[in-house]
Amino acid sequence: MKTVAVLGGGIGGLAASYYLCKSPQVAKVILLESSSRYGGWLWSTRRSDGAVFEHGPRGIRPAGAVGRNTLNMVEDLGLSGEVLPVTYRHDASKNRYLYVNKQLHRMPSGISGLLRTVSPFSRPLLFSIATEIFAKRSKGEDESIHSFVSRRLGKELANIAVDSLCRGVFAGDCRKLSVRSCFPVLYNAEKRRGSLTLGMLLGSGPSQVVPPGPLSQRSMKESWAQWSLRRGLEDLPESIIDFLQRSERVQLHREVPVKHINPLAMGSTIHLDDGIITADHIISALPAKVLSSVLPSSCLPLIQKLQDISCVTVAVVNLQYEGSVLPLTGFGHLVPSSEDLGLLGVTYDSVPFPQHDRHKGATTRLTVMMGGAWFHEVFGSPSAVTEGQLLERATEAVRCHLGVTSAPSWSWVALQKDCIPQYYEGHFWRVEYMRNFIKNNNLSLSLIGSSYDGVAVNDVIFSARAAVEELLGTGVS
Repeated sequence: MKTVAVLGGGIGGLAASYYLCKSPQVAKVILLESSSRYGGWLWSTRRSDGAVFEHGPRGIRPAGAVGRNTLNMVEDLGLSGEVLPVTYRHDASKNRYLYVNKQLHRMPSGISGLLRTVSPFSRPLLFSIATEIFAKRSKGEDESIHSFVSRRLGKELANIAVDSLCRGVFAGDCRKLSVRSCFPVLYNAEKRRGSLTLGMLLGSGPSQVVPPGPLSQRSMKESWAQWSLRRGLEDLPESIIDFLQRSERVQLHREVPVKHINPLAMGSTIHLDDGIITADHIISALPAKVLSSVLPSSCLPLIQKLQDISCVTVAVVNLQYEGSVLPLTGFGHLVPSSEDLGLLGVTYDSVPFPQHDRHKGATTRLTVMMGGAWFHEVFGSPSAVTEGQLLERATEAVRCHLGVTSAPSWSWVALQKDCIPQYYEGHFWRVEYMRNFIKNNNLSLSLIGSSYDGVAVNDVIFSARAAVEELLGTGVS
C-alpha cells in the first residue's frame, strides 16, 4: 500500500491518519480538510483567564473496547497527565435530572432508587425490569427505540426517560431512531437471550478485544464514568495533528474541498479546485451526504443510500454566570419532547469539570442544547435564525428551569449545522448494502465516521481503526 488519501479532518479522519502512520505498509498519507481547522465537532474555546468552553462533546466514556481504545490513543499521544476523570462516585455521575411538568426530577439511582416510586414515574423502575423478562421477543429485524422500550419496559419509560435520553445523545426522535443501530447492546440482548435482563447478566455475544493500557487500567481501578482534558477535548485532535506533522509520510491540507472522486481499484483520483491527487486507496470520513455529492454516476446505488442518511442541526449555547448559581448539583438535565420540543437539555459544566472554570472568582458554566430533530419546526431555517434569538431562548430556559435570574456574564452561540447523523429504522441494512456495493464493485474506498457505525467520539475513533486494519489486513500497534 503506497498512498492513502483521507477525506475529512474531523476526529474520524485524524484517527484514520494516526493509525495509518503507525503501519510500515503505508508510504504516504494525504489528509484533505475543506474547512480552516481540524477537529470537526471537537471544538473548545480557551479564554485567557483559564476558562474552557466546549461547543461539541464535553466528556468521553472510558467503558468497553471502544473506550479502552481511545484511552490507549490518549496515552500514546502523551496526554495521560492532561486527563480530567470523573468517577461514578462524583455528583455529576450520581445526579442526573429530567425536567417534567415544569419541575426538575432526579433520576433514580442505586437499589433504593429502583425499589421505590420516584417522580415523574408512577411505579418503581424495578417493576418494569422484573416484568421485562416475560415480554415477547420481536420477530422483526429492526424497530424504533420507542417501540422496543414500550414493548419491553412500558410506555411510561419510553415516553419520558428514553425520549429524553435520545434527545440528549442523538438530538433525535426515539420514535424514528433504530434500536438496532443506536443501542445494539439492547437489540442483541433480546435477540440472543430473549431478555434485556438476561442479556445484561449473561452477556449478549462476543465483544471486541482491546487490551487495556496503563491509563485504561487506571480508569477501571478508579471507576471513571467519563473524562475530559485539561485544555478541553479539542486537545485530542490537536495532539493527533502534532503527531502527524512529525511524520515524514503525511501531507496535511486545510481549506481544500474535494470536488469529485473516482475510487478505482487500479488507482483512485481526487479532483480539487487546483488539481488532481492520485492514491491507491481512499478513506472517507466525510458526512454521508457530502460523500454522495462527489462520487461518480457509476456509483448511483451507493449515492442513493448515502443520501438516505439524514443529519440534524443543534444550537449549542455556552453560558457563564458569576458566582455559584445552581440550586442543585449534578451532570445536568434533559427535557422530553412532550415538555418542550425545542429544548433538548442543559448541562451543568462546572460540576463535572470545575478545572475548566476561570482561575479567579467563582463562576458557573452551563451549556444549553436546542433543536435537533425539531430545529426547523421550532426555530425555522438555520440560515434565518439569529444568535440573539437562540441566546434569549437559552437564558430563558435557565431562568425557568433553574431559577437563575441574573444575566450571564459571558456567552457563546454555536449553530452546529447537520452535526449528528440520524440512524433511522433500517440503518443497519443501508450501511451493509453500501459496504457490499463497494466490495462487489472493487472500489478503493472505505467508509468511516459518525454517519455509519456510531455517533460517539469513541465509536468514530474505533471505526477508523477497524477500517485501517481491514485495509492493511493486519492489526495496528
